[in-house]
Amino acid sequence: MAEIAFIDTKSVSELAGERSVRECAQWFTREKQWINERHLELCRIPAPTFLEERRAEWMTVQFRTLGCDSRIDRAGNVIAHAFGRKEGPYIALTAHLDTVLSPRNAEDIRVSPDGKFLGPGVSDNGAGLAGLLAVTAALRSCVAAGDLQGSLLVVANVGEEGEGNLSGMRYLCRQSSLASKIKGFVVLDGPAVDHITNQALASRRFEISINGPGGHSWSDYGTGNPVHALCRAISMLTEYRLNGGTPGPRSTINFGTIDGGLSINSIPTGARAKVDIRSESPEKIEELANLLTAAVERSLETENERSSGPRVSAKIREIGSRPGGRMDEAAQILRYIRAVDAHLAIRSHLDCASTDANIPLSMGIPAVSIGAGGQGGGAHTPSEWYHPEGRDLGLRRILLLLLMLLKDPPEIA
Repeated sequence: MAEIAFIDTKSVSELAGERSVRECAQWFTREKQWINERHLELCRIPAPTFLEERRAEWMTVQFRTLGCDSRIDRAGNVIAHAFGRKEGPYIALTAHLDTVLSPRNAEDIRVSPDGKFLGPGVSDNGAGLAGLLAVTAALRSCVAAGDLQGSLLVVANVGEEGEGNLSGMRYLCRQSSLASKIKGFVVLDGPAVDHITNQALASRRFEISINGPGGHSWSDYGTGNPVHALCRAISMLTEYRLNGGTPGPRSTINFGTIDGGLSINSIPTGARAKVDIRSESPEKIEELANLLTAAVERSLETENERSSGPRVSAKIREIGSRPGGRMDEAAQILRYIRAVDAHLAIRSHLDCASTDANIPLSMGIPAVSIGAGGQGGGAHTPSEWYHPEGRDLGLRRILLLLLMLLKDPPEIA
């Protein structure tokens, strides 16, 4: 293994020393203002999950301006043949279009006096989308594709966040006419360069709906109250001790939304909540899903026993499921990125996360999810921020990894 690592590192050093590759690296630094402008412009186009069309159209135009054959597929993904022969085999460089929060107007995306980009989506996943454009522009400007065995497919995909359920990546990997030709995925998600996601964190998501007849808070007191029952179920589930004491797979439970009722002096007719369950262990996810069902049933029993009037009932509906998967640490794509990191003096570690890479990893297709460079924080909150300082290091990392993969595409068993 040490000999292989040495060969890979030597190959990266030789690749990085090629004139055209050096010019690419210089392009990232020279054109940082262009990259920053594209980054801010795309973030000012709202792209909440299921409503990514305007941003997709904008990305399509950008790729065509760079000379790429670009289109929007049936799922809503932007597909661009960025580099190499159009017939494949392909290495796919992807980043998701959608954001958890969206700007209400262009002024919500702004630059602070210290150079930080501020506003929803500037880090997750403005950084990744800007990385797609920057790498595509640099490759088309500087590198000849003559000695490459693969082609670069650039994808800005839909449906990664929230209840999108990885719909864009599912379509690309399972239904698209390109699916069988894609030999590996490099997923850009956020900014950080200190991680390499090679294990897909599985998750299941549910909507709990509890219903009753409702009524007046005084005259109908004693009627089963859906809000009371729902809160009791949430309390029961969240009191369950996760990750406590003994070593084992990490798991989480999160109630992300809750709503119901019409007024303070009305007994609600309904209450709803959405819960996200994640674990490094498929068996643990199944256990927690069963625990959710049991908690809801117990809360209904308690509420109906206390009620002197009409009763409440409940439904649990699964609204999303992300498959898990893991790539062997000796896999070619991991050897290559570790060699790139050694060359660039990047100290990175393998991790487990839920990203678009879940789909290819669950199918046995080589895939990693990495950051696109720069610094960021506050993802999924109104205080999200991104600073472009150090972005060029992340872009050089992506460039070298892609060229290694394009020279020697992975074989899929």
